[in-house]
Amino acid sequence: MKTANATFQSDKLIRFHHCDPAGIVFYPQYFVLFHELVEDWFNRGLGIDYADFISKERRGLPTAHIDCDFRAPSKIGETVQMRLGVRRVGTSSLTLAVSVHMGEEVRVTANQVLVLISLEDGRVLPIPPSLRKRFERFMQGTEPAGRKPEGGPERRVRAQR
Repeated sequence: MKTANATFQSDKLIRFHHCDPAGIVFYPQYFVLFHELVEDWFNRGLGIDYADFISKERRGLPTAHIDCDFRAPSKIGETVQMRLGVRRVGTSSLTLAVSVHMGEEVRVTANQVLVLISLEDGRVLPIPPSLRKRFERFMQGTEPAGRKPEGGPERRVRAQR
């Protein structure tokens, strides 16, 4: 179910290749997981085939800025819940609130800025109204990633692995 102010969710199994020799997620791997979450959001949350967005439409959304807080380790074999909401939609960029949870424990929070570009020539593109409307369905308040906004339960869109 897709509703206004929804949070996209996707469960992710922590695998061997995500981890360091101690068996915990090696922190740069979270950036890979965040990108996988964006692809899942496009495919399952926005209803846009991400492969077509890249290969046929020749548009991309590279990360222009990211800041993270690593609060607790995630371990091999765990299934974590990744959450994504939209903080801001600008002329050509959007800011995402991303978080990783194990049950009620928040493991990682991040704010990520993506910029819409042409993959033909690398120039920055304005976000078209049809795409803006889809992004805005996931608009969140100003609470940091991983925290529930005040004033009511958080509404979510659930995705399967």
